[in-house]
Amino acid sequence: MKLYMGIDPGYSGAVAVVDEHGALHDIVRLKETEHDIARFVAGYAPHVEWGVLERVSAMPRQGVSSTFKFGTSYGFCRGLMVCSAVRFEAVTPATWQGVMKCRSKGDKNVTKAAAQRLFPDQKVVHATADAMLIAEYARRCAPR
Repeated sequence: MKLYMGIDPGYSGAVAVVDEHGALHDIVRLKETEHDIARFVAGYAPHVEWGVLERVSAMPRQGVSSTFKFGTSYGFCRGLMVCSAVRFEAVTPATWQGVMKCRSKGDKNVTKAAAQRLFPDQKVVHATADAMLIAEYARRCAPR
């Protein structure tokens, strides 16, 4: 079975895996331990055809401490993909949100609603919505 991985690297983000048919296969929130997240990614890595990591940057008026935590999380997630040998690309929120037709402009309710429409049988929360949508973006946009 072909799998696709999407990562929202924010501290309250997640890693989601969808299958080749677009069904949510599994998800882990980044609030879990680094060891648990690494085990999750490594466990699925041999079956992941393509992954997408949201490319993030510091936000205006974001504090130094918050920016450092955000960058640390992004680097950790990027390192997991590299060390697990998952082929991936980093894309901006505007890119994946454009394809998924859910331009949020920072409003998490927009992406949560889009994820709930796409995965009606799944529990969608703010912390998992973006990762779910990014995983589906990875499936739709994977190199063929």
